[in-house]
Amino acid sequence: MPMDNNIPLRSDAGPDPAIKRLTEEEFVKFSRLIYEESGIYLKDTKITLLSNRLRKRLVALNIPEFSDYYKYLNELPHREKVIEYERMLDVVSTNETYFFRNERHFEAMVHECLPEIAKVKKEKKLRIWSAACSTGEEPYTIAICVRENMHLFSDWEIEILATDIAQSVLEYAHIGEYSGRRIEKVPPEILKKYFTEKKNEPGVYLIREDVKKLVHFYYHNFFKSQFPKDIDIIFCRNVMIYFDKKHQVELVSKFYQSILDHGYLFIGHSETLHSISEDFSYKKILEAPVYVPNPRR
Repeated sequence: MPMDNNIPLRSDAGPDPAIKRLTEEEFVKFSRLIYEESGIYLKDTKITLLSNRLRKRLVALNIPEFSDYYKYLNELPHREKVIEYERMLDVVSTNETYFFRNERHFEAMVHECLPEIAKVKKEKKLRIWSAACSTGEEPYTIAICVRENMHLFSDWEIEILATDIAQSVLEYAHIGEYSGRRIEKVPPEILKKYFTEKKNEPGVYLIREDVKKLVHFYYHNFFKSQFPKDIDIIFCRNVMIYFDKKHQVELVSKFYQSILDHGYLFIGHSETLHSISEDFSYKKILEAPVYVPNPRR
């Protein structure tokens, strides 16, 4: 997930004080590069935050100055440059989330979206996409909701795509190990049914295999990667707020090409498609902001 432009500035753990903060000129160069590679727009008030995040790459590469790192990026051969861009975006990203975040969305999916899809879809294949899945709590929550409603899809092929621009969070999500705040909103009966507490580590839980097997994790850049097709439900929550309008319009247009006619698009409570796209119509389901695709032209 992208950097949060609205959270208070903070210093990440372990920055090297020997590496000076980005200059304004360096910030402009890096923020432009990040924008070109990911569509993430960084306000100039984020210079300290970006400095602290990028320091991790300088330390890892034993590079003393931000100007040297920028030069290093530009001089890398294409293949190595792609890899380092991914690593840079990884440390820049914000990935805070937890299970059943904004539970109204999941209630809407369970009580209306899934039953309606099961009723109208002829091909018995359910495809749900968790775009910007972070450390996996969202796609695993979706998988749990589907498992709880398997009476609707007992003989269906089920695939939950989970994508993110940060490789480190995808690796974390694939392990499926959670504790603390990440699982505090999981109902006790769901925790018992779909999680296994680790031996000798009280309070640390692993996702059970019957949930994990439904979720497939992939690297995906909204503005560089190919989009999946034939999606029934897309979750892309609290992501568009980090893009400028140009990239918001482009992203929603791509979602429209990905989603099926009967599909549902879930976005964040603070987000809207008003003035961004005429391809979707707003539909309020159980107090949750949901959008449905308009008829194809």
